[in-house]
Amino acid sequence: MKLWVRRLHLLLALVCGLFIICLSITGALLIYAKDIQTFVQPEKWTIESHESPLPLSYIVNALEDETGQKVELLMPESDPELAWQGKLNNGEYVSVNPNSTEILHRYDYYSTFYGFTMAIHRWLLYQDGDNERPLRNWVSVSALVLLLEVIVGFYLWVKPKNRIKRLAIKRRAKFRILMYQLHTVLGVYLAIPLILIAFSGMAFNWKSATQQVVETVTFSKVEKRPVPEPLSHDASSASVAIDTSYQNAIAVFPNASLFRIYFPKNSGEHIGFRMQNPGESHAYSWVWTNPQNGEITGYYDASKANVATQVWNFKYKFHIGDFAGPLLEFIWLLIALLPAFFTITGFYFWYKRHFR
Repeated sequence: MKLWVRRLHLLLALVCGLFIICLSITGALLIYAKDIQTFVQPEKWTIESHESPLPLSYIVNALEDETGQKVELLMPESDPELAWQGKLNNGEYVSVNPNSTEILHRYDYYSTFYGFTMAIHRWLLYQDGDNERPLRNWVSVSALVLLLEVIVGFYLWVKPKNRIKRLAIKRRAKFRILMYQLHTVLGVYLAIPLILIAFSGMAFNWKSATQQVVETVTFSKVEKRPVPEPLSHDASSASVAIDTSYQNAIAVFPNASLFRIYFPKNSGEHIGFRMQNPGESHAYSWVWTNPQNGEITGYYDASKANVATQVWNFKYKFHIGDFAGPLLEFIWLLIALLPAFFTITGFYFWYKRHFR
């Protein structure tokens, strides 16, 4: 039995080893990707923080006048030294100084270091003629294989006797023995976070299946976010009442932080304010307003959601390790690199065993 399990362990690594290494390295880079691109090109992403941001209407109107395009999305920053980001209706992105409306950078999202790395990590860069990303499923399969590899590896450790003694690392041992000890010890101690990271990664693509797992474990249903009914008039000129809309949205959730503003693209759509209330791991609360007069048309407080919804919403912050400060982010960086380490050392053991 153990021999067949060991062969399965090897077979899974042979099938998806290179992809697991790719996911491991790009996942580690994504933890600090935005910090890296800000450090390398500060003139495109940072601003002087001596002044306060201008009213939203000034920023939106200035962007539309200078670019000749409508603003679809505006991403404010809580850090006063960071530029705000916006998306135009032609798909182009802009980095803008909210204190002066100066455009610092116009770019394609996936041409940035962060966007390029994320595209590799989530769909291996491939996009067909219909703008579909079919390799997303293969990435999810690779994440599932990683999850199974951790489980199989844990079984190979727990099955024989003297399993506790095999959790020791002898620093003066020969290189091959030292690598084997690290392979075993790190895999055992970090099995649970590795399994959860792989599972949360699959949840971004295989939403239905992974959501059912969460609902089964938590004995509750993930809440479906309500969406207000379409407006009866053309609301495509959303910038008219953006300041009033913002003030009304803040009044609904006075202790929340603003994450993104979605402007209506078609007739009947609302302005959507995505916000993070206290108690939320990420911004999942919403306030919707009428673009013409700024009146509230609906809201959703995700901080009061049930257990299944809270667990489901936590997957993003957990996956990137952004929920307990810089120290945990660094630990997540090391954990993210482990799949590459396991795959490389596993091939090394196999090579040494068969090609001495």
